[in-house]
Amino acid sequence: MIRRSPWWDKDVHADRRPLLVARGRIRDAARTYFTDRGFIEVECGALQISPGNEAHLHAFATEKIAPGGEHRRYFLHTSPEFACKKLLAAGEQKIFTLAPVYRNREHGDLNTSEFTMLEWYRANESYDAVIEDTLRIVQAAAKAASCTAFGFRGRQADPFAAPLRITVAEAFREFAGIDLMATLGPGDATDRDALARQAAGAGTTVAPDDRWSDIFSRVLVERIEPRLGLGAPTILDHYPRAEAALARATAHDDRLAERFELYLCGVELANGFGELTDADEQWRRFEREMDEKQRIYGERYPIDEDFLAALAHMPPASGVALGFDRLVMLATRAGRIDRVMWTPQEQ
Repeated sequence: MIRRSPWWDKDVHADRRPLLVARGRIRDAARTYFTDRGFIEVECGALQISPGNEAHLHAFATEKIAPGGEHRRYFLHTSPEFACKKLLAAGEQKIFTLAPVYRNREHGDLNTSEFTMLEWYRANESYDAVIEDTLRIVQAAAKAASCTAFGFRGRQADPFAAPLRITVAEAFREFAGIDLMATLGPGDATDRDALARQAAGAGTTVAPDDRWSDIFSRVLVERIEPRLGLGAPTILDHYPRAEAALARATAHDDRLAERFELYLCGVELANGFGELTDADEQWRRFEREMDEKQRIYGERYPIDEDFLAALAHMPPASGVALGFDRLVMLATRAGRIDRVMWTPQEQ
């Protein structure tokens, strides 16, 4: 195997440097967008009692040693979400952060274990307001990078084109021939066998021990995601509640949640919610996620009780987490996420 030259090699750095300079311009454009609209930039600590409670997110753990010698387990956060929501409970109204975040088991052209999250929240504002923010940030990035089209693996998208907004159920029907709504029960109940039959009939491999969520994710990744954000931004909207642990239910159907994802060039760029503020419901969902994590990976993370307490004081809000490195990668057509990071992780 021929080892790729290190990022600090002068020739490699010279090749990457225009992309990194563009990264700085995009970062400045994002900051300007938010500060011009009255947002405050916040800085959230990376060490947390809980790194988040989603079954398939994996954290880095460490130990804090107190002056008396006591050891306490901490985690590097996988998102600044819990801390940001505590700030909303404290009274902040419009906040954003450019936060280094850490996720274990992630590596590839689109993923790395340490990356930057652009995350923001609007208290007492609608879900549609943060969707609009997301589209404007994409356009600001394009202007900062002096590009007219984003690109990745031969796919292109015009960031200034009118976005397509499609529900998850519509996408499953159009791209996979699956009636997703027929597999959803009241609230977050699901019918595994109903989805398995439809998915298998549509040509998706289904294993005997696959659960509803496993099948849903496989169809989404294999059949739907590659067809989103081609030519224009695509907003994939109204996820099933079973796939939206931190989002509130939609007003028109309690089987669905106010969760969207933004895609360009077949790449998922942002994930946003109308935020759940019911502490009891949030605890129930976290427990279910951790049960699933225990089943699959043999471990579970603690639940941040302080976060649940803060939800009782948090106003209605909407928020978005956007992968900043992916945004830069698409705007500069870099092809790999590590090409737009100043000091990419050694592999």
